[in-house]
Amino acid sequence: MAGKGERIFGLIGFPLTHSFSKIYFNQKFEAEHIDARYLNFELPDIGDLMEVVAQYPALSGLNVTIPYKEQVLPYLDEIDEDAAKIGAVNVIKIIRKKNSLKFKGYNSDMIGFSDSLKPLITPARNKALILGTGGAAKAVRQGLINLGIEPIYVSRTPKEGELGYEDLDPTVMDAHKIIINTTPLGMYPKIDTCPDIPYGLLTPEHLCYDLIYNPDVTLFMKRASEHGAEVKNGLEMLLLQAFISWNIWNE
Repeated sequence: MAGKGERIFGLIGFPLTHSFSKIYFNQKFEAEHIDARYLNFELPDIGDLMEVVAQYPALSGLNVTIPYKEQVLPYLDEIDEDAAKIGAVNVIKIIRKKNSLKFKGYNSDMIGFSDSLKPLITPARNKALILGTGGAAKAVRQGLINLGIEPIYVSRTPKEGELGYEDLDPTVMDAHKIIINTTPLGMYPKIDTCPDIPYGLLTPEHLCYDLIYNPDVTLFMKRASEHGAEVKNGLEMLLLQAFISWNIWNE
C-alpha cells in the first residue's frame, strides 16, 4: 500500500513487456526524493481500469499505451483539444476532489514529436510523408499541422486522400522533404526490416525521422543516411513525452 502522502503513477496497456516509463519515473523519484511510485498495470481489458483506480486511492496519473490509446476515450470526463483532434490519448490526469473523481486526457506524443522536430525544420521541409496510419501516426499528423507542415499518410492499403508505397515517385519524393516512420518496421528484435520507400531518391535536403528508438540506428535511418539525408530516432521524443506527462500531472 502507498505510504502517507505517497502518490502513485502508472502505465496501462497490454502486453507490457518493456516499459521505458517505469524505469524513467522510478529513477526520477529516487534521484529527486519525490514521494511517489510508478507501476505497470497490464490490463487484459480496458474495462479493468476502474478496478485499478479503486484499488489505488493514491493514483494521480496514468500513461496509456497500445492497445488502449483510443479505447480509453469513453472513460474520460474531459479531453485536451489536440488529443480530441487526434482521437487518441496517452496521458491521463486523475483529479480527485472530496467526493468526486475526474479523468482528463492529453496526447504527449504529439507535443514530444513537435518539440523534437522543430529545430530541424528548414524552408524546404514544408511537406511530410507519414509512413503508417496508426495512433502514433495520428499524433504526428496533428503535430505537423500545428507546425505549419502539410502531411500526407502513406499506407500499404491507402484510403482516399492517402498514398500507397507505389505512389512514391520522383515528384512526390522531391516535394516531401520530411519522411516519418511511425510503423514498427525495424524495431528490435526485427532490426533487419524497413519501410519500402525509394531510398535512392533521397537527398541531403530530406529529413528521415524514425519514431523507433531501439535500435538507435534503424535500417530506415541507415539507408536514408547513405543517400545524404538527415536522420533522427525517437529517443528525444520519448524523453520529452515523459517530461510532458510529469508536467501535466503536476500543473
